[in-house]
Amino acid sequence: MIHHSPVNRYIDREKSWLAFNARVLQEAADENVPLLDRLRFLGIFSNNLDEFFRVRYAAIRRLSLEGKTGEKILGGITADELLKEITEIVIQQQSESLRILSIIEKELEKENVYILNESEVSKEQGAFIKDFFIQKVSPELVTIILNDLDEFPLLKDASGYLAVKLVMKPNEITGKVDAEEEVRYAIIEMPKTINRFVVLPSDNDNKCIIMLDDVIRYNLHSIFNIFKYEKVTAHMIKITRDAELEIDSDQSKSLMEKISKGVLERRVGEPVRFVYDQSIEQDTLAFFLKRMDIDSTDSIIPGGRYHNRRDYMDFPTLGKDNLVYKQNYPLPVNGLSLEGSIVQKIKRKDYLLYAPYQSFAYVIKFLREAALDPKVISIKITLYRLAKNSQIISSLINAAKNGKKVTVQIELQARFDEASNISYAESMQTEGINLIFGVKGLKVHSKVCVVERVEEKKVKRYGFISTGNFNESTAKIYTDVTLFTSHQQIMKEVSKIFDFFDVNYRINRYKHLLVSPQYARTKFTKLIDKEILNAIAGKEAYIKLKMNSLTDFRMIDKLYEASREGVRIQLIIRGICCLIPGVKDMSENIEAISIVDNYLEHSRVYIFANSGNPNVYISSADFMTRNLDARVEVTCPIYDEEIKQELIDTFEIGWKGNVKARLHSESLDNEYKKRNTNKVFRAQLETYNYYRNKLEVIYEQL
Repeated sequence: MIHHSPVNRYIDREKSWLAFNARVLQEAADENVPLLDRLRFLGIFSNNLDEFFRVRYAAIRRLSLEGKTGEKILGGITADELLKEITEIVIQQQSESLRILSIIEKELEKENVYILNESEVSKEQGAFIKDFFIQKVSPELVTIILNDLDEFPLLKDASGYLAVKLVMKPNEITGKVDAEEEVRYAIIEMPKTINRFVVLPSDNDNKCIIMLDDVIRYNLHSIFNIFKYEKVTAHMIKITRDAELEIDSDQSKSLMEKISKGVLERRVGEPVRFVYDQSIEQDTLAFFLKRMDIDSTDSIIPGGRYHNRRDYMDFPTLGKDNLVYKQNYPLPVNGLSLEGSIVQKIKRKDYLLYAPYQSFAYVIKFLREAALDPKVISIKITLYRLAKNSQIISSLINAAKNGKKVTVQIELQARFDEASNISYAESMQTEGINLIFGVKGLKVHSKVCVVERVEEKKVKRYGFISTGNFNESTAKIYTDVTLFTSHQQIMKEVSKIFDFFDVNYRINRYKHLLVSPQYARTKFTKLIDKEILNAIAGKEAYIKLKMNSLTDFRMIDKLYEASREGVRIQLIIRGICCLIPGVKDMSENIEAISIVDNYLEHSRVYIFANSGNPNVYISSADFMTRNLDARVEVTCPIYDEEIKQELIDTFEIGWKGNVKARLHSESLDNEYKKRNTNKVFRAQLETYNYYRNKLEVIYEQL
């Protein structure tokens, strides 16, 4: 039990996020994780960090530049102090990630996988690299000589660049170098159309890989052969820009036009982070910092030889299946078939789909069936993030072609998916799909679908409500639950949400769903209050919450209050947790863990004891201020007793996990949950086994 002054009631949000990313780094460092998956975790760590700088760091930096201390919002620390602390933590994490990378590379060599640089290749490999460069790389390269340019070119924030320095030869006649011509600087943009990892030919069992950066370095002479230089060096640099989307207030433009413009302007967002290869020469670094107007309020971070390490997420498997996690095949949902009619099954009872343990194909199947069913008159769905070639979109277009009235609420402001969503919106519009672009001032983050079907001259509704995006790609790696139901009152309330999108000033009443921003906060508070009263009355009282982030101070205070009154609280929070568990007289009845493993924990499940008859909910909302007050979110009650039990069981499996679970704490040290037993219990694997065993029981009964 922690004893300390009640001054610290919350953990800083940004530092808690950095602690989450440190958990990702722990996976990269873990010797029990297969080697190529360790590389993948390094890629995820790097990708997460990029997004953090583009969004969170940039927002705090804006506070600082506007001359605001930000202490009220940031919980007592000034924006300037926080920026400095973040940079220090990130520099330490970056050097740790480089240390881990070099260990992984040594381990890969034991498996006959070699990552070579341009000075380590054989003569034959050199010939291959030259040819590969001429055929594939050279036509894609953008190379700019910088000395004579009045304006420095715009560097994109998702690209890596080689900063090149050419030291010129003395004039053959005078023997001197013209002062202005002594050094030339250039920049080469790394092409995104070519895989970063180039597999080299090998005459034995070794697998050799060279990075695209080094393919370019190997061929620097053929790029700059028109210059008479005596030395050329190339070091990698990378810039991260503020990703805030500025939305034009021009009334004559459509929202689609405004967001398209905002996405284009994001390319010229203020730089917030500059990462460079720490072996770069000082004069080259000074030249780039000066020409790019980068100053001390930006995060200037010395890095390794290679940046944009997020590319490691796509490192080739090289046929080495022993170096990656064994992929479990997604299981069928008990009682549901991808052959027969899914609607006829849902008519009789509710079903729960838990991806990726179970197959996401049921969601696509449901929409495909609705598209062809002569009795279906309309389909309404909310979309937030979509797969590259979305089967969801093609199913909806198919439905429209079959004369169904299809209404799609697509969130154009889904961060970093804006351009993709605009392109999907345009293709749906062409097919006559009715599009709704959200509600002014509110992002639509709910995950719902309702299908209207005429049965015996009456309209019956069927649909699904989910905790995650309708995206078949991420459904392979994000854990999310989806409820299929024909509960008429619930589905009618889902329809009401679409009415609200159409007519925003009319606030609907809901008896079953908890809808943000109008009702969810109040209802969650009441549910916690009920547990407090039950605890005081000596009845069974507990709260079990599984979510991605817990940052809302009012909800945290409510949980502290419940803890003080004796309510047992268990929290499984993957990411940011601003609540401090286990503090005497404040949170001694609260325990909080984070699970980081092969899949990304994404489902939100809320369980309240309700003196022995649990209230169970699934939700698209975390306990974050934005989810409760500034987004349209849907939290759905579970009425089916079997499904209730299933969600309670899977929560318990997560809670019992003793391999990938870390404790949330004020010290942010990501200590692993202690094992009270020698039995290894890996929650994600056990969840899969739980569903597989259920199927086996059914088959035995048959």
